[in-house]
Amino acid sequence: MSNAPPDYDLIIVGSGIAGLYAAIKAREVGLSVLLVTKSSIEEASTRYAQGGIAAAVGVGDSPEKHLDDTLKAGAGLVDEAAARILCSEAASRIADLARFGVQFDSIDGQVNLGHEGAHSQPRILHARGDGTGLEIETSLSRLAQEKLEIRENTIPKKILLEPDSTGNKLAVGIESHNTLTGITESIYSRHVMLATGGAGQIYKVTTNPQVSTGDGVALGYNAGAVVTDMEFVQFHPTALVLPDRPVFLISEALRGDGAQLLNNLGERFMSRYDKLLELAPRDIVARAIVEESINTDKDHVWLDITTKTTEKSKEWLFARFPQISSVCKTAGIDISKDLIPVSPAAHYLMGGLVTNTYGETSVPGLFAIGETACTGVHGANRLASNSLLETVIFSHRAIDQIISPKTTEIGTDPVQTPYSIPFISSNQAETILTASEIKKEIQNIMWAHAGVIRRRDGLEFTRLKLEQLARNGSNTVEISDYETQSLLTVSRLMIDAALRRTESRGSHFREDFATSDDKWKTHIHYQIA
Repeated sequence: MSNAPPDYDLIIVGSGIAGLYAAIKAREVGLSVLLVTKSSIEEASTRYAQGGIAAAVGVGDSPEKHLDDTLKAGAGLVDEAAARILCSEAASRIADLARFGVQFDSIDGQVNLGHEGAHSQPRILHARGDGTGLEIETSLSRLAQEKLEIRENTIPKKILLEPDSTGNKLAVGIESHNTLTGITESIYSRHVMLATGGAGQIYKVTTNPQVSTGDGVALGYNAGAVVTDMEFVQFHPTALVLPDRPVFLISEALRGDGAQLLNNLGERFMSRYDKLLELAPRDIVARAIVEESINTDKDHVWLDITTKTTEKSKEWLFARFPQISSVCKTAGIDISKDLIPVSPAAHYLMGGLVTNTYGETSVPGLFAIGETACTGVHGANRLASNSLLETVIFSHRAIDQIISPKTTEIGTDPVQTPYSIPFISSNQAETILTASEIKKEIQNIMWAHAGVIRRRDGLEFTRLKLEQLARNGSNTVEISDYETQSLLTVSRLMIDAALRRTESRGSHFREDFATSDDKWKTHIHYQIA
């Protein structure tokens, strides 16, 4: 790095709600910001989020009730201090979103609150019915394009690191590559913030868009940041999975509005699994659907919202769920009178780069927010609609930390030394596979052996197969190779953690260790050797 001043105060990588919100807040307080995204600014998981954003703003609700629900859903691994911040600061951040142009649905001037799984109160704010994510992404990206410097079609090949006065490495920028022009350059900044979203593309069946390849987690890990909770992947219980059609999320809000799950014998079955029935935590509902599907020799169960048509009206149902009713219609399904075939799909990564409550990772100068980060608020199983809330809460706090630094610490459990996965150089095999071939192999094997239900033999087989794929790959500046390397890094971390956690907890279910064990009320950390 030269003695010249950095190019920017802050480089943000990623253009979902986390990156956009952080960038807009940073500009508001006078920071010079560069927003980098590998696709278009509007292509992110946020736009596909149907359910909404949780906040205790209703009559009879409170942050304490929201916190209690969050702790219960997280199966003993939630960081209570972080979760308390999440729930107590929710109303203020909702006000921010409204100020930025997000229009939440209301009835007679009062915000319309929905009810979702494992929530004790209706507290889910919606926009455009089931188009909450689209409304947020559209509103924020419009504002961002007016106020920010943005580089689309740009990938960060690596985090630039420099030693500080004590010899510790700190983040000072990124090495970027424009996939359209082919230009690679080093861009320097006082702070780097990773907001690239999740890693759903590791799986064959996922609600995540094509861009969700775990880039931020891989970038941070390779830069020396601590990673944790990688074994905890949430599978959304109800997705529309049909041949030759993209996987489509069927929002939990349908169940919140009374939709029932039926097996292929026409039986309502959730009473056999949890007293909360269809509104049980997502891991319980997902496993119940898998079991009922196996027992009836089918690959799905059915979601029935038809009774709501008789209680209210067909017009109400279509207005409440415009995206779902439209997509189902194109598949020949009229949700007002037909049952919807549903099955689980990979949806959300609870793990990620370890951060404190100000978004700081273990690498000075490097921040992580949104699904790329592991703040600790989700524990082993995320409470529905806490994800969009988490992004704005901790994005706001990260910008506040940059402006007015507070003394903080990033640490791991003192009784545990972080693990690492063995380094494997690509191009080491006689046959070099294409990026698309490797990606397909990863997706198939992870879905088969590291999905809703796991066993040691399948996990061991997957670990060996992933190591073999790592040797078969190529490491170029092509975006497909870049994404494949991210997928390999993140999936290998997932498998290693899933093998080490010899119990079942939250979204991590080991058929060979089917119960929880108190000795595992801890986190598994990774840091590159």
